[in-house]
Amino acid sequence: MRYLAIGDIHGASTALDALLQAVQPTEADRLIFLGDYVSRGPDTRGVLDRLIHIRQNSDAIFLRGNHEIMMLNARESKSELKNWTGVGGREALASYAQTVGRSGTIDHVPEEHWDFLNEALLAYYETEKCIFVHANLEPSLELAEQTNRMLYWEFLTGEVRHDSGKTMICGHSTQNGGNPLAYEKTICIDTGAYRGGWLTCLDAEHRQFWQADVMGRIREGYVE
Repeated sequence: MRYLAIGDIHGASTALDALLQAVQPTEADRLIFLGDYVSRGPDTRGVLDRLIHIRQNSDAIFLRGNHEIMMLNARESKSELKNWTGVGGREALASYAQTVGRSGTIDHVPEEHWDFLNEALLAYYETEKCIFVHANLEPSLELAEQTNRMLYWEFLTGEVRHDSGKTMICGHSTQNGGNPLAYEKTICIDTGAYRGGWLTCLDAEHRQFWQADVMGRIREGYVE
């Protein structure tokens, strides 16, 4: 089995489609999406449609990112909606516009998308060798004791060596050069898909990666 982690998509549906075509996951593989599917990029709606289809047809894992939290909060109050639209929510809502030239609103988001965001997303995922999270871990705390701040919001400032000895695979901390950030026990695969970078899929145990950009171009390599 390959554990195939996919970094922050942020509405980059073209890159997601190209990446999955390049990786060719099989029923023997486990896809692990690290969160931040929505906001900033042009096609939040298309990305969520694809992920819901994947969920219905596989045992893929979907983690929660801070942008999913903000999108859910935006449904609850005007102040939270304003906060979200200022950090990428405006672009997300535009993908739900009903007609050309009309702005999308929170009411245009279909219930199946809210159901996915509310019911399908996990805080973390663990295998024998790796821990998958959206943002970060406190090294000395068990997974069940991690704070929301650490799991969803805290940026990397260096290598994280969790007390379990497992390698942490994360997104959230955008790598502006477009390459994964790799330490011995920490790998970050947010490589800026929505802003001219790459969407990354990492074979977590073998450290092979594939990348696609918004033009559908592909490249691959290994993290050192």
